[in-house]
Amino acid sequence: MTEKPRRGEIQRRTGETDISLTINLDGQGSTRINTGVVFMDHMLTLLAVHGFFDLEITASGDTAVDDHHSVEDLGIAMGQALQQALGGKEGIVRYGTAAVPMDETLVRITLDCSNRPFLHYGVTVPDSKVGTFDTALAKEFLRALSLHGGITLHVELVHGENTHHILEAVFKALGRALDQATARDQRLDGPLSSKGML
Repeated sequence: MTEKPRRGEIQRRTGETDISLTINLDGQGSTRINTGVVFMDHMLTLLAVHGFFDLEITASGDTAVDDHHSVEDLGIAMGQALQQALGGKEGIVRYGTAAVPMDETLVRITLDCSNRPFLHYGVTVPDSKVGTFDTALAKEFLRALSLHGGITLHVELVHGENTHHILEAVFKALGRALDQATARDQRLDGPLSSKGML
């Protein structure tokens, strides 16, 4: 029997941003992404490709001020879409971990789709900007994703020197860890929890 694809679709409109986001957890890594923040387009593409998620995002925001509102709201929308796609989290592995090298860089991500949001961000980058992108916003995206996706998320830079490589490894590892955590396990009828629910 073919299982129904797990999809989440979020429309988020505020006085600062307008975001339309659709994710298919059972996809092939195809993307159509235009967020108005070019570096985030690149990072979200990496996340989807390495997580085998189909991801479509159209977004606009007050980037004339800065990219903060857009990046944070993208994390909110992505977290909400993940929650929607996973429903009650029945049958998923729940935990995921990935270590990703990018040249001189090594990043490790460990996560739990637990409904208990928490972010540990053990990443220090040498540069405050990559192009025009404020590198501190990567943490803001992950914080919003964790909070609104109900994810316990630990992000650790093992070592690295190049800021672009570090952030690229973060998003690749996030994709791989989410793919692992959201995978179905046929041995499970409900959520993986001794309590019977998450």
